[in-house]
Amino acid sequence: MKKTGLVLEGGGMRGSYSGGILEFFMEKDLYFPYVIGVSAGACVASTYIAKQKGRNKVVFIDYVKHPRYISLRNLFSEKSIFGMNLIFDEIPNKLYPLDYETLRKSKQKFIICATNGLNGRPEYFDKDSCDDIAMVIRASSSLPFVSQPVNYKGMILLDGGISDPIPIKKSIQDGNCKNIIILTRHKGYRKKPFKLKWLASKLSNYNEQLLNALFNRYRVYNETLDYIDDLEAKNKVFVFRPKEPVKVKRMEKNTKKLIALYKQGYKDAKERYDELMDWLYHC
Repeated sequence: MKKTGLVLEGGGMRGSYSGGILEFFMEKDLYFPYVIGVSAGACVASTYIAKQKGRNKVVFIDYVKHPRYISLRNLFSEKSIFGMNLIFDEIPNKLYPLDYETLRKSKQKFIICATNGLNGRPEYFDKDSCDDIAMVIRASSSLPFVSQPVNYKGMILLDGGISDPIPIKKSIQDGNCKNIIILTRHKGYRKKPFKLKWLASKLSNYNEQLLNALFNRYRVYNETLDYIDDLEAKNKVFVFRPKEPVKVKRMEKNTKKLIALYKQGYKDAKERYDELMDWLYHC
């Protein structure tokens, strides 16, 4: 499987779908040499590379019941609706530790995408040269307007989905001839233009470059989906995506919906496993 990449979209709590797929991959001992993730995609990827079966379900679904996981009260304590300290510090370091040793020693290449808050462009971080993986994943997951940007080595970083929501081009640029892409929206979905631009400009302290990236995000996202559709038609990528419109919101707290989406991801991976293997080794 040389020159094969695994590309993971974000989507907040819709990442539970990706978590289900990766759980099946781990059960089959299927580990791709190159993994790139954005936001929630980077979160579930870290557990996958650390080879911790069952962890994504606990972190993404079981802990959502925690009063600080998603709450308006967090706006007063952390200026974020998501409990960023809980999710990116307490859980991975104390409550359900991420196996950082296995993660760092893994031969898998792991790239995390975040957005530079000064110019609105993507920044890519390699786990093998990054001294604080948790901080970079946190940065990649820091949603605009509902989370605080992260200061890392003098850079102001935000959600990677702003600048490169599905980093397939980065994976190809890095030399991967085949790519498995996990999307968290159904086929045919397209993002709509940003609403209330004037309000965002007035209420935020974001600079012009970052605001332009936010306002053009829908265009970048939709163009990337068109590009993926073209690659899929040419059999150059293998795409996993929910079959039906996803009812899970980015900040979903309904565990029944999250469990259903997680199980759907697992089921999709299981049902298409033979198809995936055939594509990997014969196409």
